[in-house]
Amino acid sequence: MIRTDALAQLPVRTAVPALERALDDRGAAVLCAPPGTGKTTLVPLVLAGLAGGGPVRRVLVAEPRRIAARAAARRMAWLIGEQVGGRVGFTVRGERVVGRDTVVEVVTTGVLLQRLQRDQELAGVDAVIIDECHERHLDADTVAAFLLDVREAIRPDLRLVAASATTDAQGWARLLGDAPVVEAQGVSHPVEVVWAPPAAPVRPPHGMRVDPALLTHVAATVRRALTERDGDVLCFLPGVGEIGRVAGQLAGVAAEVLQVHGRAPAAVQDAVLAGSSDGRRVVLATSVAESSLTVPGVRVVVDSGLAREPRTDHARGLSALTTVRASQAAGRQRAGRAGREAPGAVYRCWAQAEDGRLARFPSPEIKVADLAAFALQAACWGDPDASGLALLDPPPAGAISAAREVLTAVGAVDADGRVTDRGVRMSRLGLHPRLARALLDGAAEVGGRRAAEVVALLSEEPPREYGDDLAAALRTARRGGDGYAARWRQEVRRLSSSVKDAAGGSGPDDAAVGLVAALAFPERVARARGEGAFLMASGTGAELRDGSGLRSAPWLAVAVADRPAHAASARVRLAAVIDEDTARAAAGHLVRGGEEVHWAGGDVVARRVERLGAVELSVRPLKQPAPGPVREALVEGLRREGLGLLRWTRESEQLRERLAFLHRELGAPWPDVSEGTLLERTEQWLEPELSRARRRSDLARIDAGQALRRLLPWTTGEAVRLDELAPERIEVPSGSRIRVEYGGAQPVLAVKLQELFGLRETPRVAGVPVLVHLLSPAGRPAAVTADLASFWRDGYRAVRAELRGRYPKHPWPEDPTTVEATRFTKARLKRE
Repeated sequence: MIRTDALAQLPVRTAVPALERALDDRGAAVLCAPPGTGKTTLVPLVLAGLAGGGPVRRVLVAEPRRIAARAAARRMAWLIGEQVGGRVGFTVRGERVVGRDTVVEVVTTGVLLQRLQRDQELAGVDAVIIDECHERHLDADTVAAFLLDVREAIRPDLRLVAASATTDAQGWARLLGDAPVVEAQGVSHPVEVVWAPPAAPVRPPHGMRVDPALLTHVAATVRRALTERDGDVLCFLPGVGEIGRVAGQLAGVAAEVLQVHGRAPAAVQDAVLAGSSDGRRVVLATSVAESSLTVPGVRVVVDSGLAREPRTDHARGLSALTTVRASQAAGRQRAGRAGREAPGAVYRCWAQAEDGRLARFPSPEIKVADLAAFALQAACWGDPDASGLALLDPPPAGAISAAREVLTAVGAVDADGRVTDRGVRMSRLGLHPRLARALLDGAAEVGGRRAAEVVALLSEEPPREYGDDLAAALRTARRGGDGYAARWRQEVRRLSSSVKDAAGGSGPDDAAVGLVAALAFPERVARARGEGAFLMASGTGAELRDGSGLRSAPWLAVAVADRPAHAASARVRLAAVIDEDTARAAAGHLVRGGEEVHWAGGDVVARRVERLGAVELSVRPLKQPAPGPVREALVEGLRREGLGLLRWTRESEQLRERLAFLHRELGAPWPDVSEGTLLERTEQWLEPELSRARRRSDLARIDAGQALRRLLPWTTGEAVRLDELAPERIEVPSGSRIRVEYGGAQPVLAVKLQELFGLRETPRVAGVPVLVHLLSPAGRPAAVTADLASFWRDGYRAVRAELRGRYPKHPWPEDPTTVEATRFTKARLKRE
């Protein structure tokens, strides 16, 4: 019996006529309806002709999560008075509940991708609804792009609906060819916002880590909400681990504590979604409860303010979920859960001042995630670089390039990016391409069943209590009776069926586990370098936690690792012990051998090295390295340690200073002799000596001054004017030839004052007056001037008064411009 009363209460019913008109006119529409309005349940039933009359049509509803797909199917079946598997069914990975009468099928976006690859026409399907498209999951974006291709090329009659829980729908409307936007108003009750920041500062999230102090505060806030408010409490936390820790801290509260996430057993999920009249409940949930699910009875929301998003470090080959601050849009969605059935309240575990600094929307997954699976889907679709796909955001070029490298390495695409037969098979396994490679290649080595067991562990990371040893985790899963072990066994059955014809494989489990993990992540095979530290083939360091049983392993296949903020090395969370032969077998494409000549430890190092990526496998000295690489190594040494490696005499240094002065004052053709320029022009001034050198000691024998003279402007004839424009010494009136120092901003002439008697004007070099340091008869500074005439007129009197008393044996005329310069005392002058 159709529950007409329940259908009539769904607010989206008022928007259904406009939606049907839009689909009749344009074949596509964007439906904006807040959570709880019935867009996920009433609209598919109406379009399928199961509610409200109309012809019967087959409708696919694509949901981003398995839990949401199951819940939507059950809700629709209940609304039409049937069991799931009748006219309403669902298909998720590893589970299919449909019948021959099914006309509304709820699937995950991943399942729909697989279906489109097998049957682009979607024969028999009349309409597709992409639900929760505002969440910008990569699979949903890809499904939309493929469906738009299908509509344009072969199925113009296929109806498309992009359903969003927010009003930010214009981008989707443009993507669907300026499709109409139909909005439905929700029935919402006022929600009071209570700002509940921690009393003391907490550390911001990084990697997967959340400050335990924040979790303690969230648990305390849940207790506070139970005391201050009526109704059930829905608490949002970033992940399964945080849910478990907060649940542990809520022991003893006067409420039933339930946990909702993608890994929760179906019975628990059903109990949460069915509601309860036996007492109050505290539902601890991930973001799955933001918009995809309706949790009845909730009057209070406690929001930790955190979420999980995928991030990929392409340079280090690390990808994982990371904890981030939830966006403003997510905060609004979460708060709205408290006002679905009556007025409610949201306790936000951060300060009001922080709210305005949060991102407006979650990051589109295509911008931040590992794109290897997406790139394989695009290649199978016939668009290897995804340039022809209608996407809201184009994939980043660097991420696509990195994905192409992965696909090429695992044999999924050829050198031109076109999908191979192997790649097609891999795409149909419902796995990341890395795991598909591990399953296919591992099955031939260790047997299909064991390969499937390891890949199932890798496709859904085991709980932390399973430990960091992948082989031990396999044994725990085999004998385990928890929810994870049950899901693992189901996935093993699915994967085993896809490689059931594969033979082979004997030997211990530990070796099999290590090989399959290394096949999945060859750039993460890692060699020990002492005290729990390893170096991965990617070049990234990796460290095990204290107390790990893997610390003594010579080699590891790292399955799961993350790199905490500001940390030099990745932190290993799951790995398997392997040996060098296994590393070579799994990562053979990374093995390279050759001669290496470089500067290290202060000299040229020449050796023959075999490497597995960044990991050195063997090293032998190279006795006769080629001259070219040696020269490059010597230049590298000069760049690192400076030109001081050459032989610099006092004359060499002064020549460089003179040239620098002329270049600064006159420019070309006088050369730039700064360190950077000289290092760039080594072939112009350090040859042939540099090419003949073999080690550091040879550099020390190169006369830098002689080499610098090669840079003089000989071809223009200006070189002969060096001593004229920047003389090494200047002859002063006494007859002495005094050295000019060019190392400062202005040339300096340091000379005894009496040797300048009779000189009225300051000497100049290249038209620049020198800075005269006037010295006493003992050579001590007495005055400094760049204007000798002014000094004789204004400064000499004071200096004379001071020096004549200290040096009475020397001449101190009243007018120094009219007497002869001298180096001698008055007595010596009389004798001469």
